[in-house]
Amino acid sequence: MTTENEIKVWDPLVRIFHWTLVVAFFTAYFTEDEWLDIHVLAGYTVAGLIAFRLVWGFVGTKHARFSDFVFSPLTTLNYLKDLFALRAKRYIGHNPAGGAMVITLLLALAGTTLTGMKLYAVEENAGPFAAVQIENVSPISSAVADDDDDEYGEHGEGHGEGDEELWEELHEFFANFTLLLVFLHVAGVVVSSFAHGENLSRAMMTGRKKRE
Repeated sequence: MTTENEIKVWDPLVRIFHWTLVVAFFTAYFTEDEWLDIHVLAGYTVAGLIAFRLVWGFVGTKHARFSDFVFSPLTTLNYLKDLFALRAKRYIGHNPAGGAMVITLLLALAGTTLTGMKLYAVEENAGPFAAVQIENVSPISSAVADDDDDEYGEHGEGHGEGDEELWEELHEFFANFTLLLVFLHVAGVVVSSFAHGENLSRAMMTGRKKRE
């Protein structure tokens, strides 16, 4: 129940998205090869959540829309300076630094899921990119593959292993970069909560923040 000293900010879909994404990302991060089925399911969940958030960023409620929290780089930089000086302006929705983090996290998560899908196709010949790989085999590429058998072995392991290593490294990079962003995000939430005298984590659970 919202009191007269509070205002509704985060709609239920934004809150469900946020906490489901936390669970899905860390599930995927800590499973990997040992529990591949769980890892893949968590990865698809993250991809679906990203797709939802992109749509909701244009048609959702006021504070869920990108237009409400995407600011210029200069505004974001000035906000960070003021924040560490403990004199930053308070925003009802995402502040400029929080908005920039949302966009960066979405991009990093998109990179993680797309490279993960590509790696899944290379390793297991499964997932949305598997069919693309099969369809893209041409007579010319088949002839080249036959010629490469002499150099790389009967099944052309050299190219396959090279592709797998590339996508695995990219996937790990994006996953670790996302993890770093999560830590920075948590740190930003702590600092902002202290600066403005409110619990932002609680606000993302209840959907309510104190009025101005």
